[in-house]
Amino acid sequence: MAERLNLEALRYARSVAHARSFSAAARAHGITQPALSNAVARLEERLGVRLFERSTRGVTLTAEAVRLIPLVDTALSALDAITAEARRMAGPEAPRIRLGVSPLISPDLVARAFGAVRRLPVPGDLVLREANMADLHEALAAGELDVILIPSVNPLPRFEHRVIHSERVVVIDAHAEASSAVELSDTADAQFILVPDACGLTRFTTQLFREHDLPLRTYPGEAGGYQVLEQWVGLGLGAAILPESKLSDARLTARPLIDDGRPVELFYEAVWDPTSRHAADLSRLVASLGDNRRL
Repeated sequence: MAERLNLEALRYARSVAHARSFSAAARAHGITQPALSNAVARLEERLGVRLFERSTRGVTLTAEAVRLIPLVDTALSALDAITAEARRMAGPEAPRIRLGVSPLISPDLVARAFGAVRRLPVPGDLVLREANMADLHEALAAGELDVILIPSVNPLPRFEHRVIHSERVVVIDAHAEASSAVELSDTADAQFILVPDACGLTRFTTQLFREHDLPLRTYPGEAGGYQVLEQWVGLGLGAAILPESKLSDARLTARPLIDDGRPVELFYEAVWDPTSRHAADLSRLVASLGDNRRL
């Protein structure tokens, strides 16, 4: 194989492998899904092996991908670390990592980040900021934050992305009978209460229905936060979709949301600049926050 491998295609394949979704990977890199799919297909042709199998139940890795994707991870991380490590060698110091988080990020994940910074080769400090998505994006682009933890719903093509966690989402409805799960297609007639499109939850909900060509009927008002959302559901104003970690009212019926029998998940990703001064530390930090799902 004399021809060199395309680095962007390798990044795309890594994102698909970690997110188990071509559409989520395309959003992360700020390109269309067909463009990403074509790049991955060319990479598969170049390698001479198939990496992914797609079905109605989602994306699965082939046996070849199970062996190759960890090598891709290692190679890309090493390439990204070269410039950053050179900068660090010029003046080594305890890293001060500035971490921005969406309000959707659970406290457990933040606690893991604090522990991970303490375990770096040169233990550092973590400076935390919680803000809405637009503010986090702007601060990362301006160099005011080193890494952000956000729902994987918006493209940020300049930066490195890695899925670090996922959790199931549930439908809460005061009028629904308790059941083990509810199919996404069976919720099309419900009226959903949304929060402002700031934390990523509303973006996730609207993208979910759009990608499945389902209508999204919405309540004309907006809840100011997750607790108000639950209160309004309790009043019978409509239903709502929430990640499991944000449930607080045990009186509400919460049914796991599924798509063709497969749990619907909200993915969270770390986003950072691979050329920043602390990029080597950021790569180690993000790797330690991985969601531990086997490739």
